[in-house]
Amino acid sequence: MERKAYPTDVSDDEWTFVAPYLTLMSEEAPQREHSLREVFNGLRWLVRSGASWRMMPHDLPPWAAVYQQTQRWIDAGVFEAIVDDLRTLLRLAAGRKETPTAVILDSRTLQSTPESGGRAGYDGGKRKKGSKVHVAVDTLGHLLGLVVTPANEQDRSQVQELAQQVQEITGETVEIAFVDQGYTGEQAAQEAAVEGIQLEVVKLPEAKKGFVLLPRRWVVERSFAWTGRFRRLTRDYERLAQTLVGFHFVAFAVIMLRRFVDLVRQSA
Repeated sequence: MERKAYPTDVSDDEWTFVAPYLTLMSEEAPQREHSLREVFNGLRWLVRSGASWRMMPHDLPPWAAVYQQTQRWIDAGVFEAIVDDLRTLLRLAAGRKETPTAVILDSRTLQSTPESGGRAGYDGGKRKKGSKVHVAVDTLGHLLGLVVTPANEQDRSQVQELAQQVQEITGETVEIAFVDQGYTGEQAAQEAAVEGIQLEVVKLPEAKKGFVLLPRRWVVERSFAWTGRFRRLTRDYERLAQTLVGFHFVAFAVIMLRRFVDLVRQSA
């Protein structure tokens, strides 16, 4: 009896692309009890639905099997590799260079839960206790680097880590990073300069009335909106910061994979 299809299921074209990344061992390995594709479907369902592991539908692999394989994938960095390659392909399809010369840095605060409360901090600006997700995206909004800290950590304190991640991924092609006023200060500028990056602060207009679309900075806000569609990322439900980082790369892999497959179909 065939199981019902879920909206989060990976398509045949998408699976053809990601299978080589996810196959950490041979499909015929005797210890594999569940289809790798179904395990990936289970992970996609969980990240999109926001449910707990033990609420995994019974017609998908057992939650423990999906959890264990997910941790193997995260430890192996397969989702970072998928996002890296898809970012290159999508940039080329958009007429851009393979690697960016400009990025946007920003952060958002996720409300803590009982699982993540032990490592949470209080964000006075947002009046929220939780974790802060610091990201670097290219000018198309595709993820490059990500750091998770307690919410009381300052944005400017994460510049060095993000700059190092960005330059390592791109091969040191990034020259400028657009940021908001939370990144002002000599130390942040110096730490970026050490990595060969110039920080450019995009300020709010002095006579602000209502919503203002800020140049460059709106791109990262759109990226945060994309991740907001994945309910597992609307709060910090994870005991480990590493898992929260991994789930962000899972979400971007899903988003970018669908976009790439659509482009291939349109050009066929």
